Amino acid sequence: MHQGVLYALMAAVLFGASTPLAKTLLNQAAPLTLAGMLYLGSGLGLSAWYVLRATLARKDQGETARLKSEDLPWLSGAVLAGGIAGPVLLMLGLTLTPASSASLLLNMEGVLTAMLAWFVFKENFDKRIFIGMLLIVAAGLLLSWEQVPVLGVPWGAVAIIGACLCWAIDNNLTRKVSASDAVQIAAIKGLVAGAVNLLIALMLGYSLPDASTILAAGLTGFCGYGLSLVMFVLALRHLGTARTGAYFSAAPFVGAIISLLMLGDKPGISFWIAVALMGAGIWLHLTESHDHTHEHEELEHMHEHRHDDHHRHEHDFVWDGKEPHIHPHRHDAMTHAHPHFPDIHHRHSH
Repeated sequence: MHQGVLYALMAAVLFGASTPLAKTLLNQAAPLTLAGMLYLGSGLGLSAWYVLRATLARKDQGETARLKSEDLPWLSGAVLAGGIAGPVLLMLGLTLTPASSASLLLNMEGVLTAMLAWFVFKENFDKRIFIGMLLIVAAGLLLSWEQVPVLGVPWGAVAIIGACLCWAIDNNLTRKVSASDAVQIAAIKGLVAGAVNLLIALMLGYSLPDASTILAAGLTGFCGYGLSLVMFVLALRHLGTARTGAYFSAAPFVGAIISLLMLGDKPGISFWIAVALMGAGIWLHLTESHDHTHEHEELEHMHEHRHDDHHRHEHDFVWDGKEPHIHPHRHDAMTHAHPHFPDIHHRHSH
């Protein structure tokens, strides 16, 4: 399995599991307060990881791919959309929607992510990827249909879809900085989003829950938002936005299955049809082969890498031969053909 696909699926499992767990915590905390605690748990946990990693790292391991000043506008937009607006809308939606159906509605994140990537950010796609995405969407719609209210506006669903749009914007903006340190990116998002949401909640008069709820929210946020986001950023680096979003669409099904198990429900035939549709969609993505002659423009950047066909550069320092490693490096212009994803080295036009 491609490394980027594994990262995306790991991100999906971690985030999918967090939705029903967050639903159970809404009995102890207001939506805005819970959103703040989830993201602070993510930010604090990842910050501790970042500091510990820096402390234990040997001096001869070189630099880390830290964020640069030109990354800040992209990261700020991502934090505003996905770290502040998105989780608030999700928590509001969860108060009005069963956890299982809320999990399934989160399928819209992958769809909206792909739409923005394809039509706004001009990421390439082909018929196979498009059909796979349609199958994943059809699976989500099939399972969500039973939850559609007979009368009235489904405000819970509207809020959750709004959260998905915020995260779709977040995903596309984060791709712009995905070559940088994934732990640093996710830690900043968590700290800023958590602090802002929690501050707003306290200003509105909401109180903090008991210590056990705070701890549970922090742990849920660290795993479901923090570690998941680190995996997601790594997947963006290797796969591009639309394909990462497609694999991440497995997250709602993880959440739905956990919700069904927690509630003791028995899934009907529609659930298994949806599973088959989802499986077919993911299979189309896994078996994709995008291969054509393409041109690489001259590029200079920094990220963790091995000396593969795209990294045949010289070093201006003494290298101990260990891989992967991180340092600023230049790619010369070249033209060749091989199977590839729209990763950080293949953002060419078609």
